[in-house]
Amino acid sequence: MDRRSALSTLFAPRAKEAGRSPLAINTGISPYAGSWGAEQAAHLLRRGMFGPTYAQIKWATEQGMEATLDKLFEDLPLPSPPLNTHYQGDPHVAIGEIWVNAPYSGFSLNEGLAYRGRSLLSWVIGQLWQEGISIREKLTLFWHNHFPIAAILDSKYRYQYANLLRSHAWGSFRELTKAITLDPAMLRFLDGTYSTAAAPNENYARELLELFTIGKGPAAGPGDYTHYTESDIKAIARALTGWRDYGFGNLSVDGSIGAEFFSSRHDTGTKTLSHRFDHIVIPNMGDQEYAHVIDIIFQKIEVARFICRKLYQWFVYYDIKEETEALVIEPMAEILYNNDFQIRPALRALLSSEHFYAPENAGAMIKNPLDFLMSILKPLEIKTSPGLAQVYDSWYRFHGFSRLMQMEYFTIPEVAGWKAYYLAPLYYRNWISATTLPHRMDATIALTTVGHSPFQGNGDMMRADVLYLATTLDNPLDPNALIEELAIILLPKPLKASQKAALKAILLPGLPDFEWTVEYGQYLENPNNSALASAVEAKLRALLKAMLSLPEFQLS
Repeated sequence: MDRRSALSTLFAPRAKEAGRSPLAINTGISPYAGSWGAEQAAHLLRRGMFGPTYAQIKWATEQGMEATLDKLFEDLPLPSPPLNTHYQGDPHVAIGEIWVNAPYSGFSLNEGLAYRGRSLLSWVIGQLWQEGISIREKLTLFWHNHFPIAAILDSKYRYQYANLLRSHAWGSFRELTKAITLDPAMLRFLDGTYSTAAAPNENYARELLELFTIGKGPAAGPGDYTHYTESDIKAIARALTGWRDYGFGNLSVDGSIGAEFFSSRHDTGTKTLSHRFDHIVIPNMGDQEYAHVIDIIFQKIEVARFICRKLYQWFVYYDIKEETEALVIEPMAEILYNNDFQIRPALRALLSSEHFYAPENAGAMIKNPLDFLMSILKPLEIKTSPGLAQVYDSWYRFHGFSRLMQMEYFTIPEVAGWKAYYLAPLYYRNWISATTLPHRMDATIALTTVGHSPFQGNGDMMRADVLYLATTLDNPLDPNALIEELAIILLPKPLKASQKAALKAILLPGLPDFEWTVEYGQYLENPNNSALASAVEAKLRALLKAMLSLPEFQLS
């Protein structure tokens, strides 16, 4: 992929961008009743999980949409916690043991923060890599972007925060909001832990309204944002006083962390909300006042509309026109509101809707860096070296790549989230720049050709086993079928005839189709013949490299 042509392709206006196709505009939340094949199955899996494999796409094709959605939303136990894989200086945690509940006493705090931080970042990548057919990790990342934290160096705090998001992934949005309000990482990030009756801190109250629940809306007057007012921020900040986190760093003797309420720090006075919340009066309710405030906010259906727009932009497309608002967002919000703010029924309605499967919505998103990496690692079935340390080192290598591509877990740059999900006019195009594109190109080239070594070279080179990959296809003897099947795995839309011809010319430079059938057939009959294996492998690697270099591979 030429860098300049790739940038121009990805940044060019989409076809009919100004109005989009009538097919995309005029479709709504009604259940999809069209044809179901590999193209539709792959679209659902690409949006609902990270990097589906060919086997998973074929399974979804055979099982149908409803069964695939059942699988995506299947309840799962929380994953096993991260482990100490390298550090021998922790008196509380041996190699191979869990560190998430262990104190930092008896050894260097800086070393403890470093090894546990690396372990957690590795483990996060592992959750994406090993997720199976499940929407949970996509939703965990969605909530991480929605309720962001940054600059919280204690990985015990980070781990508890991430598992809170994971455990509420498709549950009650209202209950998640209550839980995140008292999460120790969030208390530190938005200064709730320092908020007292004498000095109420407005940071969390402001974001609770503006970014987390109801949104501003158009300005209606001085200090009035249509959905709330400045006086509501002040009143809610007072209602949220009294909470502090505990256990940060080496402050916990037994390793426990959490939040606790101090009545002496809480504002016990009466708080009155504005006309935007019907002049509701909040009496002193002590440690239950925060929950009462959130219940008041969630009485408004605008909260449902607000989060449904964000879910739409995460799973479908950034541009919400009036028709989409009326035909998709509004009925989706009604489902959410009528189901007590349970995310699953509303999101499932979106992912099974005629609108979601409109052809214009396939290939409409530029993959975020984590999605991009997983769309190489998982479909190409790239393996790590065996051994605990080697596996974690391999995972950590790809955390490093995501950081270079400007998407690092636990380090969101703005309280509004990653720019790709809120900053007009570029939105998803914020992922692609002269800085990030070379790192994307490096990853695709290395993983299809020379390989990547794990962190600090601890293990084998990681790259696609193209000879094995070919055996997983249905008809690798036919060069046309080979290319089309790989396109189903790797690309969001079918190849154009000109693209097929160009790719086949890479596999068979100037030769008729039967030459591949003969050459690959000879290799299958003599797999131990190194000359045959090398020749076939080289052609397959060149083909894969070319396919991953297509601008369309950047899209989902």
